[in-house]
Amino acid sequence: MSASAFRERLAWDAAAGEILDQTRRYMLIRPEALMGIFRRLPGAALDEALAALEASIFEQGSDSARAYRAMGGEGATLARVVAETAPQLGWGLWRFDVAPDVIRLEVTNSPFAMGFGPSDRPVCHAIAGMVRAVASLVFERPATAREIACAAMGAPSCRFEARPTEQ
Repeated sequence: MSASAFRERLAWDAAAGEILDQTRRYMLIRPEALMGIFRRLPGAALDEALAALEASIFEQGSDSARAYRAMGGEGATLARVVAETAPQLGWGLWRFDVAPDVIRLEVTNSPFAMGFGPSDRPVCHAIAGMVRAVASLVFERPATAREIACAAMGAPSCRFEARPTEQ
């Protein structure tokens, strides 16, 4: 499966007002508009809302990742397909490093960090949710993911680690 197939699969239906990849609906929204919601929340509410975003992206991203896997993307190939698709969705430039016990991801130009602006905490929870979805499929068991560096905090790029959950 090539990443260019993603763009080719999109059905832009102006009459219905929707963009579809098979049954998965997409929409365009400016990062500042989305992340502006979070930026306006006080500490504890912000943490809860970002955690909810991560959980939602994990759930929906798992569906997308399973579809990519069904089209021939296993293991590191699945990570490559996700990395090639991310910029087509405006999610920045992704570079995965897949090892047997850890998946590392570096994201340059994260729309979540850019849309939030300067922060005292990581804000790219949506990407962490997608990394967890990919890692769960690559490891073939539940995984955890966390952002270990965030451009919103002044890092040159956003970095993530995902590991299989201990059983």
